[in-house]
Amino acid sequence: MMKYVWRSLQTVILVVTMMSCVDSEKQTVYLATLMTADPGHFHAALVQKVMYPEVNPQVFVYAPQGPDVGDHLSRINGFNTREDDPTSWNTKTYTGEDFFTRMLEEKPGTVLVLAGNNQKKTEYIHEAVSKGLHVFSDKPMAINLSDFEILKRAFKIAEEQGKLLNDMMTERFEITSMLQKELAHVPAIFGEFQTGSPENPAVVKESVHHFFKFVAGNKIKRPPWFFDVEQEGDGIVDVTTHLVDLIQWACYPEVALDYETDIQMIAANRWPTVMTPLEFEAVTRLKQIPAYLNKDLDESGNLHVFSNGEMVYRLRDIHARVKVEWRYQAPEGTGDTHYSILRGTKADLEIRQGAEEKYKPELYILPHQYDEAYPDELKSAFSAIESRYEGIELIEQGSVFRIHIPDQYRVGHEAHFGQVTQQYLNHLAKGKLPDWEVPNCLAKYFTTTAAFEMAKK
Repeated sequence: MMKYVWRSLQTVILVVTMMSCVDSEKQTVYLATLMTADPGHFHAALVQKVMYPEVNPQVFVYAPQGPDVGDHLSRINGFNTREDDPTSWNTKTYTGEDFFTRMLEEKPGTVLVLAGNNQKKTEYIHEAVSKGLHVFSDKPMAINLSDFEILKRAFKIAEEQGKLLNDMMTERFEITSMLQKELAHVPAIFGEFQTGSPENPAVVKESVHHFFKFVAGNKIKRPPWFFDVEQEGDGIVDVTTHLVDLIQWACYPEVALDYETDIQMIAANRWPTVMTPLEFEAVTRLKQIPAYLNKDLDESGNLHVFSNGEMVYRLRDIHARVKVEWRYQAPEGTGDTHYSILRGTKADLEIRQGAEEKYKPELYILPHQYDEAYPDELKSAFSAIESRYEGIELIEQGSVFRIHIPDQYRVGHEAHFGQVTQQYLNHLAKGKLPDWEVPNCLAKYFTTTAAFEMAKK
């Protein structure tokens, strides 16, 4: 196994150039070789739903024995054997209780992919970068303030060693979020961000998720530990990671935030979703609830999962509210939903995904003062957006404007993992993340873990 010592950006460029110039009789040089540790979440497999020319098709999996690793390997095999554009991953697997120590000793790869049980994830991140590995992690990278302190040290070590540590912010690739962000920085359309108040925040993001769903065309099978907040984390530190990230990304694009001075937590709350034993069995395939979940059972034997949370906080001058809910199963024909509003001085930008939108996210522009001049001003300013996104149109619906988005841009949640992985690889080729990415990652996890601490009181 080749090991790479990158002395300069020119060396990286040379490595990438070599990849495209190798013939079949020579050994191919790859930008990255992936290792996956304890892949308990299906997001680990979604990283490999497509192939990447700069990534070695030989992948190394290290995991404890059990159903989690078996499910992961089955998903990869499904990608390799599908009829339409099959992948060609070659997986070498080690299973044993010493899986992580063994991986760090052997280090057959250069990039560690983490997506699974969050109880030890932050420690794994810290140990991996300390041993000279790049890390590409699913969210959350920290589920409490203690983890946050470890994560801070991990980022410092990664910087000292020239290693890339980053998380999978897939929602930055959702087309309505992308357009909402762009429009929020067109003064002729949006004006400027309002500051709002704790009672009426200028930015609101909400999402609803479901324990029972389909992934890659199959009924999801969730590991039982997913329902233990000590292993998965509360909802207020899990899915909210995406929402907090989108707020930072949209309100202050490419601006490095300081978590110590730019964030003030105002209010936070958490509450459980109640699952029956039959619902638990349907989504885990287990007939008996594990003993470590007894602490969360009520007198009727129902499981209380603290998967729901809400926070109100101030990000610099802007007040924001984030809310996440988990339900058991979505009504037929629906699925997970996202709602978002950015309030400007001239107009609001709202993402809706309700029945009227047929549960497909749609973006609306809601002017504050509708007069004869505004439509012409809006259309003139919007032409720059249309020039960058072929087929995007502005549809006038009374005093509201809807953005028509062609299906070609609606690639779906699973495809976003390929996009965010490719972005990570692009950063890897350059040898660094954008200057704002690490401080904003710390700001994000400080926000979620501070909300958790407040919600517990």
